[in-house]
Amino acid sequence: MDEKDDFDVQFFLPYLLNQASEVASDGFQKIYKDRYGMLRTDWRVLFHLGIYGRMTARDIGRMAQVHKTKISRAVARLETRRFLLREEDAADRRVEHLTLTSAGQAAYRDLRGVARNYEARLVAGLDPQDVVALRRALLHLSGR
Repeated sequence: MDEKDDFDVQFFLPYLLNQASEVASDGFQKIYKDRYGMLRTDWRVLFHLGIYGRMTARDIGRMAQVHKTKISRAVARLETRRFLLREEDAADRRVEHLTLTSAGQAAYRDLRGVARNYEARLVAGLDPQDVVALRRALLHLSGR
């Protein structure tokens, strides 16, 4: 090859985003897995219900940008652990409304505190203006 290849994968934005995501997620994943035996989609369902209250699995999937099959499995796991309740919609039996039980609310409050502390440590070395710019850029790239 005569031509110099100046493409550096280490600076390729999708690669960098993936690397940053792995580093940022791993520590938090260890906590919710060790404390509650949860998988990534489980905590995402738990947090959506903790933040927004009663929701359908479809609503959670749309907001979290997670496939309905993964949401369905997470709902089943959380129900088995008695973290959430399903309630059939009176007008449409195909729709279930999900709510957290008191155990689910307690797990959410615990992990919410952990998440806040974890995020604070994650961005501790960054200038606050950079954190705002990073959040804005990530929201834009994620289509929000």
